[in-house]
Amino acid sequence: MIKYGITAKVGKTDINVYTEGKGDITIIFMAGSGVGCPGLEYKPIYRRMSDKYRIAVVEKAGYGLSGKAETARTVENLVEESRAALKSLNIEPPYILAPHSYSGFEAIWWANTYPEEVKAVLGIDMGFPNMMKAQAKEIPHEKKKKMVEKTRALMQKIAKRGLLDKLTRNKTVNASGLMTGSELTEEEKKTYEEVYYNNIASEAVFEESILAEENAKKAENTGYLRCPACFVVSNMKSPVKSMTWQQAAKNYADQCNAEVHMLNEGHMMYAKIPDKLTDIYKKFLQKNDL
Repeated sequence: MIKYGITAKVGKTDINVYTEGKGDITIIFMAGSGVGCPGLEYKPIYRRMSDKYRIAVVEKAGYGLSGKAETARTVENLVEESRAALKSLNIEPPYILAPHSYSGFEAIWWANTYPEEVKAVLGIDMGFPNMMKAQAKEIPHEKKKKMVEKTRALMQKIAKRGLLDKLTRNKTVNASGLMTGSELTEEEKKTYEEVYYNNIASEAVFEESILAEENAKKAENTGYLRCPACFVVSNMKSPVKSMTWQQAAKNYADQCNAEVHMLNEGHMMYAKIPDKLTDIYKKFLQKNDL
């Protein structure tokens, strides 16, 4: 297995951070919920950005090569642990945050709580508080907990690498297509797979799911993003009836004057159309003198 990244001691756990490239500003790639191996998951896009920027992929506790979560998975703890890991490795601000999915809540909280650290946000189909609020109205918390328990039981079975794993492979370890694509080397694919299965039943991920509504609310309470932002949004099916995934993004973007791109692509489009995403983000950053 390839040992990528550098480990930082944060509290009682270890946070793994992968970095490459050079620049005065660092783009921080932030993992979506359940992304087992972030350090390799986002390679298709970060390797196309690291020619002009320093990039860093922070693997939260319970993800990638990081240790187990030793604190509650509140948005404050998630962000503070990422900040502490970066600073202990001398990866100092200013940052550009590049959150995928769930970590959108973290990025909003981070950017609004520490505005002096964050120059911009590049949303990779990031989650928004308004969507989580709509979801909370339609899916009661007790029902959500039962759904999470069902998912936990399924992932524990898949982790045993039997028939169920083979049947669900294209929805789990190969959901982004990285195992059958050409973005990763054969050695990287082996590492990705090993790390993925090590984390598939991570308690941190399940706890994040339970706290999603609370974390989204905390992000919302900091206000709308006040820094420049560019959102690339997929055609992912909405978890609620009252609002489409793209409508939630548009509504949020309208409130913070963000640039928004609606694409007819899936949630893991960074692995499918990395050239297009990179072009969008680089043009946005150039336009904002970043």
